[in-house]
Amino acid sequence: MTIGKVVRDFRAALPDAAIYVYDNNSTDRTAEIAAAPDMVAKVLEGYDMVIGDRLSSTYFQENKRPFHNFGNRLVRGSINHLFRAHVTDIMTGYRAFNFTFVKTYPVLSRGFEVETEMTIHSLNNNLRLYEMPIQYRDRPEGSVSKLDTVGDGIKVMSTIFRMIREYKPLPFFGGLGLIIGIVGIVLCGTVTFEFAKTGVVTHFPTLIGAVMLVIAGLLLIIAGIILDVMAKNDRKTFVIDTNKIAYNKRH
Repeated sequence: MTIGKVVRDFRAALPDAAIYVYDNNSTDRTAEIAAAPDMVAKVLEGYDMVIGDRLSSTYFQENKRPFHNFGNRLVRGSINHLFRAHVTDIMTGYRAFNFTFVKTYPVLSRGFEVETEMTIHSLNNNLRLYEMPIQYRDRPEGSVSKLDTVGDGIKVMSTIFRMIREYKPLPFFGGLGLIIGIVGIVLCGTVTFEFAKTGVVTHFPTLIGAVMLVIAGLLLIIAGIILDVMAKNDRKTFVIDTNKIAYNKRH
């Protein structure tokens, strides 16, 4: 059973519930179940999502899988840098949500990348997050992780790539357009230098390719600007929707 399926099943079975808590239907005893009441209490204080933070406590001492540690650091660094955040444990599945989060979060992923998707969704929409350090223990002998280090790692990075493209289109397309445009300008410069020196253009294919690269770069930058405006409008719509949900819940 995946975390994404758990979230979808909760939505279907308990549409009127105010708070959902889950730990990946886990029986491996790696997470501190006793922290659940404190996490729920933080939700009741007004936080949209409470994260069970493993990395601030014993995770790196207990976890004996070096590639998992590397993956956690890579994902955390990438997302925090792009969204200017300071989330410690992005990959944890031990979370608590309020009613508004459950009703506004679109579950698009089917595997372990759902935790990354939740975090990016929260950061993009300025939701209130709270990280609560929890004790982490390594799996008991005989317990096998459901995580495929390589396969799921690729899925997580693909999710980050997709969500940056959707939520941060100007840096994504603008940066790509800038790189392509600079390559085109450099190629144009070599042809221009040759023409200034000899009065003859002998590399017409290079000139044509360079002009096309500059045009493609400009188009990508323009596309990034347009998509950035659309993304900001989506965030405004999200705020309006959450306000409606909060109003309907009170009345």
